[in-house]
Amino acid sequence: MNSVRLVFSGSGGQGVITAAIILAEAAVVHSGKNATQTQAYGAAARGGSTRSDIIISNDEINYPGVEQPNILMTLTQEAYNSFSAIIRPGGLLLSDSRFVETTRKVDAKQIELNMYEQVMEKVGKPIVYNICSLGALIGITQILEPEAVIKILEKRIPEDFLVMNMRAFDLGLALGAQYQYRRFN
Repeated sequence: MNSVRLVFSGSGGQGVITAAIILAEAAVVHSGKNATQTQAYGAAARGGSTRSDIIISNDEINYPGVEQPNILMTLTQEAYNSFSAIIRPGGLLLSDSRFVETTRKVDAKQIELNMYEQVMEKVGKPIVYNICSLGALIGITQILEPEAVIKILEKRIPEDFLVMNMRAFDLGLALGAQYQYRRFN
């Protein structure tokens, strides 16, 4: 992997930004990569649109913004409608089948997972939906070793919530592993 450009998008309160920060930190601290992470929020903190741009690279990163992501994760219909056109040809578009109806024809591999429903069925708390989504991304792409992300989760997540987050991450890994798309390795 020389460089992977990602955009995570959804709505405020879904933890999109937190997932992006965890991914970038895991890349730098435990995978020896360079990474940048930027974020943008809509007008409303909860319910407004959010976007985070992440670049993970073996090389120096000259600009932190992502104009044509290799990987786009959309967790709401609004995010899908806003950003699906920017994905790089041949990229990966990951969405949640409960919240996003993929209607556009894009030159990308589109994977729709039922992440939210699985979280509610197997963990029971929607607060870990973002960590399940992050696990799914890692399971599909293998852009980082899962252990790198786990180490950051262990550092960042309060002890009382760690087991629940680990269950959500493992659930996402299992969901994503069904679709391994290793174009970025």
